[in-house]
Formats: sequence, C-alpha cells, structure tokens
Amino acid sequence: MGETGADMNPMEGQRETGDAVLMDIQKKIRSAFEIFDHENNQTIDVRELGTVIRSLDCCPTEGELHDMLTECEEEEPTGYIKLDRFETMMSRTLMEHKYRPAPEEKIMRALEILDTDRKGYLTVEEISNYVTKEGEPFSQEELDEMLNGAVDSEKGVINYKDYAMKLAVDDAES
Repeated sequence: MGETGADMNPMEGQRETGDAVLMDIQKKIRSAFEIFDHENNQTIDVRELGTVIRSLDCCPTEGELHDMLTECEEEEPTGYIKLDRFETMMSRTLMEHKYRPAPEEKIMRALEILDTDRKGYLTVEEISNYVTKEGEPFSQEELDEMLNGAVDSEKGVINYKDYAMKLAVDDAES
C-alpha cells in the first residue's frame, strides 16, 4: 500500500521540495551556460563568466567575480570554464542567495544621495563622473551600456526613480 500524506515523513517532503528547487536551479544554470557555449562542448570562454553569472540575477563585485572564476577554473587555466565546475559553484551560490541585486528602495536611496541639488534626476556628465572615477570604475563599454538603459531619450537625463525600477529585480521573479 502507498503512503498517505498523513503517513509520510515530514523530512521526506522537505527533501523532495529541496531536490525540486535544486533541479530547477540547475536547469536555469545549464540554460544560461548553453547560450554562451558556442562550440557546444560544455565550455565557455572565461571572459563570458561574468555575463553568465549576471544573467542568473547575481551581482558580484569584480573582486567576487574573480574569486568565482578561480573556483571554476582548472588547476592549469585553459581560458575556458567547464559546465560541471560552473554548475557546482553556481548551484551553491544560488541556493545560498549570494550576490543578490539590491532592492529598488536601496538603489533609489543611493541615486538620491548623488543628486546633491535634489533635482530628481542626474545628468549624463554627473553619473559618468561617479561611475568612472569613484569605487570600482566602469570601463567605457560598461558606461555606454549603462547610459543606454538609463538615459531618458526625450529629456537626456537619468530620472533615477525610473532607473531604480529598471535595475531592481523583484524577489518573486527569481
């Protein structure tokens, strides 16, 4: 006879749920990885590691990304990351909810601080100076990509309330 819900061990149900979550996470990891596996040989170029990780809604710093690369690389670096090593590291990272994007409210507060004149927006020049001269500086390519998504095409400024909404990832999505 099969077990009824009342006869089932509660720990077994939790384990099955945990297994299902892990399987879902691994599926997402493999899907993201496969997009960048141009040779279809279960490897990606190390230069694409950050893009793959960020496509999984993780936002590590460049230093943290370097640590993740070190963990995924072979003992003798080849310039490529293998799926099995990446999947192990990313499964743990996602299960532990590491490197989560900042919530909209936190992004909003950070951008408001930069708006010293309390205009409700930042100019391209202001934001460019902040992200290229402070903290972990953006490359020109990163700056261009950010401005492409941030600047209001009609007004030519960054309305940081709108931009904070774009940057924030709803926890229900992930």
